[in-house]
Amino acid sequence: MPPFPITQPVLVLVGPTAIGKTALSLELAKAFDCEIISMDSMQVYRCMDIGTAKVTVEERSIIPHHLIDIVDPDQEYDAERFVSDSCTAIQDIHARSRIPLLTGGTGLYLRSLIEGLFAGGRQYPEIRARLKTRLAREGNSNLHKELNVYDCVSAGKIHANDTHRLIRALEIYYGSGLPWSQHLLLQAEEKGGPRFTRLLQIGLTCDRKLLYERINKRTGDMIQSGLEREVRGLLEMGYGAELSPMMSIGYRHMTNFIKGIWDMPEMERVLARDTRRYAKRQFTWFYNTDNIVWFDIAEPVKILWYVTEWLEKST
Repeated sequence: MPPFPITQPVLVLVGPTAIGKTALSLELAKAFDCEIISMDSMQVYRCMDIGTAKVTVEERSIIPHHLIDIVDPDQEYDAERFVSDSCTAIQDIHARSRIPLLTGGTGLYLRSLIEGLFAGGRQYPEIRARLKTRLAREGNSNLHKELNVYDCVSAGKIHANDTHRLIRALEIYYGSGLPWSQHLLLQAEEKGGPRFTRLLQIGLTCDRKLLYERINKRTGDMIQSGLEREVRGLLEMGYGAELSPMMSIGYRHMTNFIKGIWDMPEMERVLARDTRRYAKRQFTWFYNTDNIVWFDIAEPVKILWYVTEWLEKST
């Protein structure tokens, strides 16, 4: 972990799924000599390419990318590890006299990196194991209702299908005796100066109807590109449907098709619908995040100009 504050420039590009972060990040990287750090909680997993809309191998050969394909689907990866891994990558990129560009849609990872992990973030393996057993037996809805009783703030931010964060929130409560949301409040009160003194956060937005059209198109493209083959391959390798990555958007839906729960048209409909809902939650998260400068995705020239001006002023 590098010492804070980090005084060299760091760029961040955020926005909802399917809005066009990948294409713009490649433009920014070429224009400003950046290396890209993925800020996506799913792209860390190997063998999960189509469903995560992972940047292609060819694109990665042109622009160095970090934190992609670093763990197997049955391994846990969380915000604590992301902070450690991303800080190492930032330090290495700066050592090469280049600019780190973090891009992705996982808001919790960004917040943890900028604000730090709360003091109550220790692990409670035995509690987590019991919660996973209960999840398999009782289902995620019951555990989400339980979280709402003890930590309604966190329950309001965590979808019932986000079983990784659902279990983590309950683990924190039962292990520390305080709700996750309370730990975050205490952390905010104790927080010192900024961890990054030259940080530019850019947010991408667009007309909601256009975004939903892009999501619908991406859903169809994923299916045409072989999402079913990818999910069947994961299941054949022994990565069960109960694993957190396999319960994410796209993989959970295709698994239901493979099991015969849905036919293909229904699977595609529900996948597109759930992706639209996820994008809406991402918008809400990022709109409530401080210091993000917002641009319409149709304004790439304006974004490039803004970054140029910011770099000149921050030197």
